[in-house]
Amino acid sequence: MPSIADLAAAVRSGERSAVGCVSEALSAAEELQPLLNTFTRIDRQGATARAEVLDQRIAAGENVGPLAGVPIGLKDLVDQAGIPTTNGAAFEPAVPNTSATVVDRLEASGAVIIGRTGLHEFAYGFTSENEHFGPVHNPWDVDLSPGGSSGGSAAAVAAGIVPAAIGTDTGGSVRVPAALCGVVGLKVTHGRVPLTGVTPLAPSLDTVGPLSRSVGDAAALYAAIAGDDPQDPWAAPVPVDPVGEARDPAEVCVAIPRQWMLAPIGRITREAFHAAIERLVGAGVCVETVDEPALAVTDAAALATSAEVFRVHQDRWERDADLYGREVASRLRNAAVVGLDSVIDAKEWDASARHALSRLFTRFDALVTPTVGSTRKVIGEADMDIDGERFFHRLVIAQNTSPVNRVGNPALALPIESEGAPPASLQLIGRWWGESDLLEIGLGLEVAGVVGVGPPPIVARPLANP
Repeated sequence: MPSIADLAAAVRSGERSAVGCVSEALSAAEELQPLLNTFTRIDRQGATARAEVLDQRIAAGENVGPLAGVPIGLKDLVDQAGIPTTNGAAFEPAVPNTSATVVDRLEASGAVIIGRTGLHEFAYGFTSENEHFGPVHNPWDVDLSPGGSSGGSAAAVAAGIVPAAIGTDTGGSVRVPAALCGVVGLKVTHGRVPLTGVTPLAPSLDTVGPLSRSVGDAAALYAAIAGDDPQDPWAAPVPVDPVGEARDPAEVCVAIPRQWMLAPIGRITREAFHAAIERLVGAGVCVETVDEPALAVTDAAALATSAEVFRVHQDRWERDADLYGREVASRLRNAAVVGLDSVIDAKEWDASARHALSRLFTRFDALVTPTVGSTRKVIGEADMDIDGERFFHRLVIAQNTSPVNRVGNPALALPIESEGAPPASLQLIGRWWGESDLLEIGLGLEVAGVVGVGPPPIVARPLANP
């Protein structure tokens, strides 16, 4: 598949039509929906109409933007004017009159949203095994979860339905599905992309970010959606640096934080991670393992997140608890009893870890860990097999992502070669507001062949270009 930049350039030049690009994506979405259950809604009528308008504007000589005609999947908790926002839940969906800021920015850049992607109920989970809409399936193996909560977005990209999609990340909900589906996922600095029009999970941790086939495609979406929004109290008026050229790996130094390498990790992932580190070193990257006690994660951090989630849901929970699915209801029931002491203890950990990272970033360009401990989460099984031992899935797939949300830093999930499927994934963690640096490093690693994998077995059948 062409890159987003090449696809948009072809549409702007008239070599391809926006209608043709969008029609291909819509047909692929419809073709694979019975197998993967990637979307909660495929918007053929609306997407086609928008593509037709783009073609008319291009024919009239207008510049329709850097994402001209690029089909995009949108997580079904991001508002899109006139279309119900289900949140993957059984509650009566609201139909917003206005779109989320991120949607306005995508459309202003020429992108076309073809449908709303499936997710874990209210984004409160890491599997996208939705009790109301059915589970989303992984294009690498349909018996496996694509991860969550942005599982539909990741599966749509991995399957070749769309070149990129939008997800949200509160504890790993972009990076986990990116890892389990063998694609790229960017978790931005908290406050970098507006949350206006996005259903909250834990607002002090929530972020919106892209999933894509490549780092370059992630950078293209990031450039379109990043920036301040006065309507969002969490958005920050910090300038967005443009993403430059791929960075020479020989100019990069990374650290492996010992305290974030303690989660259960399978042999395949461990060997793939070590092989990737060897490729990093071979490409000239300086790699050092660091011991920083302040990064050791405490139970309070996880409990504090639960308390914030419950606060978001409290009114709905007290009014209509029976409408929640069993898993999310159980989590909310436990979250309801988390005390203020845990929240205060977590805030202390957040500050200590954030400052410790700031000190590390005076010496290093990024931190590196496996994104998840294993990429094989079987649908319907709460535990994952790690070399013959069973571990609860959140211990395996969220232990290396959730702490990053607590400290607020950006992070990039990158697929790496490994035995078996889905492939393993490497997580790069950057300094606050350092998305551009992080993406430039990722571009350099792609060029050097350190990261990147081929497509999964299930890929949308190429269609004729109208």
